[in-house]
Amino acid sequence: MYTSSNDGNSNVLGLLKLLIAVTCLFPSFGIIAGAGSDTLPDSLPSVAGTLPHFVQEPEDAYIIKSNPIKLRCRAAPALQIFFKCNGDWVHQNEHESREHVDESTGLKIREVMINVSRQQVEDFHGPEDYWCLCVAWSHLGTSKSRKATVRIAYLRKNFEQDPQGKEVPIKGMIVLHCRPPEGVPAAEVEWLKNEEPVSSLNDDNIDTRADHNLIINEARLSDSGNYTCLASNIVAKRRSASATVVVFVNGGWSLWTEWSACSVPCGRGVQKRSRTCTNPAPLNGGAFCEGMSMQKITCKADCPVDGGWGEWTEWTGCSPECERQRSRECTAPAPRHGGKLCEGLSRAAENCTGGQCTQSRSLLPHLHHCCGTNDVALYSGLAAGVIAVAILVVAVTLYRRNQSEYGVDVIDSSALTGGFQSFNFKTARQGNPLLLNSSMQPDLTVGRTYSSPICFQDSMDKELFDPLPDIKVKVQSSFMVSLGVADRAEYHVKAQPKTFPRGLTRDSSSIDSRKMGLLTPTAPTSPTKAQLRTMGMFGHLGGRLVVPNTGVSVLVPHGAIAEDTSWEMYVVINQDDAHTDEGCEVLLGPEVTYGPPGLSLSCPIAMTIAHCAEVTGENWNIRLKRQTEDNKWEEVMSVEDETTLCYCLLDSHSCHLLLDQPGSYALVGEPLTEAAVKRLKLAVFGSTGARSMDYSLRVYCVDDTPHAFQAVVTAETGRGGQLLEEPKTLLFKANTFSLQVSIQDVPQFLWNIKPFTTCQEFSFSQVWCSNQQPLHCAFSLERYGPATTQLSCKISVRQVKGHEQILQVYTSVAEVRGLSDVRSLSPGISDCTVTSQSGPKAFKIPYSIRQRICATFDTANAKGKDWQLLARKLHIERNLSYFAKQQSPSAVILILWEAQHQENGDLDSLASALEEIGKIHSKSPAKTPEEPKSDFS
Repeated sequence: MYTSSNDGNSNVLGLLKLLIAVTCLFPSFGIIAGAGSDTLPDSLPSVAGTLPHFVQEPEDAYIIKSNPIKLRCRAAPALQIFFKCNGDWVHQNEHESREHVDESTGLKIREVMINVSRQQVEDFHGPEDYWCLCVAWSHLGTSKSRKATVRIAYLRKNFEQDPQGKEVPIKGMIVLHCRPPEGVPAAEVEWLKNEEPVSSLNDDNIDTRADHNLIINEARLSDSGNYTCLASNIVAKRRSASATVVVFVNGGWSLWTEWSACSVPCGRGVQKRSRTCTNPAPLNGGAFCEGMSMQKITCKADCPVDGGWGEWTEWTGCSPECERQRSRECTAPAPRHGGKLCEGLSRAAENCTGGQCTQSRSLLPHLHHCCGTNDVALYSGLAAGVIAVAILVVAVTLYRRNQSEYGVDVIDSSALTGGFQSFNFKTARQGNPLLLNSSMQPDLTVGRTYSSPICFQDSMDKELFDPLPDIKVKVQSSFMVSLGVADRAEYHVKAQPKTFPRGLTRDSSSIDSRKMGLLTPTAPTSPTKAQLRTMGMFGHLGGRLVVPNTGVSVLVPHGAIAEDTSWEMYVVINQDDAHTDEGCEVLLGPEVTYGPPGLSLSCPIAMTIAHCAEVTGENWNIRLKRQTEDNKWEEVMSVEDETTLCYCLLDSHSCHLLLDQPGSYALVGEPLTEAAVKRLKLAVFGSTGARSMDYSLRVYCVDDTPHAFQAVVTAETGRGGQLLEEPKTLLFKANTFSLQVSIQDVPQFLWNIKPFTTCQEFSFSQVWCSNQQPLHCAFSLERYGPATTQLSCKISVRQVKGHEQILQVYTSVAEVRGLSDVRSLSPGISDCTVTSQSGPKAFKIPYSIRQRICATFDTANAKGKDWQLLARKLHIERNLSYFAKQQSPSAVILILWEAQHQENGDLDSLASALEEIGKIHSKSPAKTPEEPKSDFS
């Protein structure tokens, strides 16, 4: 039981006086002064010969906020216990004493407690912390306890070092540093990952013991997340800023597939093999595989060789049956590689004639019977030949008399060279043509053939060309007479040839097509070529250049040109003719030059070039070529290659290029199979001739690009021609067969057409290697009388063993003649003066939206929301390594999207892609407070 000890001890000084007196009067008690002034004598001892022993010493303590702390100590045997703080005795009144008897030992144990306030600690300004100790004494002496320090507890708010986010490759080491805020007592640190504690006890790969740092020895994909350092002591807890750790995986190539079969069953073809960037696939912003995903090698398949008969042997002697024989063998050549056997008989027999029989006289009647039969056959054949020659002579005579009316001999194909023309491209006049009334023939420029931008209009959806009227127009005359000599004179103007990209050739067989009886393209209608050139001044805000009516444009991104810098940029389309050369490549679009040569760009520009290749399937090998300083052409890339030099996105009608070097570029193609197809644009024009009774139909076959068709528009504008039917597209195969153009269903009693000209023909090489130059043939007609005012007929354009198109002609000759007199095509077309735009108006995507998209997708995200995902959603999935090297891959992807959608300005597809990305990430696990929500969810 504890008893109060305040019953005889009035104060410390009185006790001290009493003890000194007792010591002097009774020295036999053997009272020993303790250690210096700290010892105080006790009264009667509890146990003789024992110094006080502390059962409990005061412990270090921390003052939290304004709450005082309690220090206590217990000692036995002890007559009295006092606290001494910072060298000074604590007043007796501030002590609280208790004592009790230990039942096991029977000793009396004394316990003393004091309170220490925050004010006392703050008021102490000693060289060390505030401290207190206990002094206990007995009759043998005194004992002192350990010093107990008293400190004010706190924890500052700011970390001395926050952990920093990292991007580390898989199996790399992750070290996150954390220095907690200053505090008393020192803060303890623990780590959280996505708000869950990280423990090194359950994972040997994690170490959290080294100076508060978090160490992950080998990073795993599961280690990606948001990490937070948590510091705490008895006062408070503090959280550091979250550090995002992204564990990325660099892409690795899979094994090559086996080589494919040769692409052609016969001749020179291509074999391919491929590999994918899936071993592993790039993840969380990891680098895309470097190198090519596809390899090609040439292959040669043995072609079947059909058998051919050798020479006949000499006739054998006449047999007794009045017959002789001869034979031949199928060895010239012999059938190989599955070729066909020779057709026909290997042996022949015939009756002997001319006294060659060697039978006896008894057989003479039979011999005379045989020989007589053969004589009849011989004489009958001779008579038939004489009759045929006579008929041919009469036909030729009549034909030449008829030809004298036209002043030309059409049997010689040279007289028809005016039929196919190769025109130069002049600067096109733009704008909406004057609309004709329903009784008039529509202008040639009103076809809705191309929708590429001609000028920058206020509305992106406005049609630049009005459609042809659907009604059937009435026309006043039309008969088809082939071109006369006077008409042809204007076509025969020589043009200076220019060296074209190496391999962009016409077949040598087209040089002299008279051998085949075909019509040969002739020189342009004008002796000089107008250069198509568009210029504009651009600065840091970027802009767009458009060459009207050609399908060619250049997009300069925002920021491509340095601030406070301007460049006068230009785009030029070369219109010089290409000369023939060896090779099997063809030009698929116009040759385009952009500059100036010293142009300095920080990111690539986007160039769009229209092409005429049907790109479905793997029938083409399409390449981009660039002109060198010595005017030679070098290959930059194949559209299927993966390279970081430039980028090529090929769609059905245009090729979109990302280029960072000014220069001259051309898109060429090499057919790999006979199934390769080049699109042709077909159009028929009509106009009256010099005589009122004459009428001319001109059928054009031109590569299906706006630039090539504009050459036709320019030529017919100068001639006053009228478009009689909306242009149509013909798919022309690489099967080496020619193109035939024929006129059908001409009213025979109303119109006269030149003999032998109803069907005309282009050789395969003329069409296939036209290299953007228009070809045309002409049908000249003559009406029998002025009462004939209408012409209706069909123009059939077909490739042998290929496709066919029908152009329907229904026109009024008198009205067309009136139109050609009153109004040519040129006045009806207004010039387009706005061919360039600079600044924000040149782009479909507003600058602020583009910046937000780039900020969102250029930074790697632990959930995979990066520029590669954006590219996939915009259907740009090939050659991603090109974008990886760009400073802002997202910005370059958006510029490519702008170039691809410049005609329709369709922002819905971009918005849909971003919305889909937002939906994907909204389904992911709940985000931490530090992870911002997607801007597009």
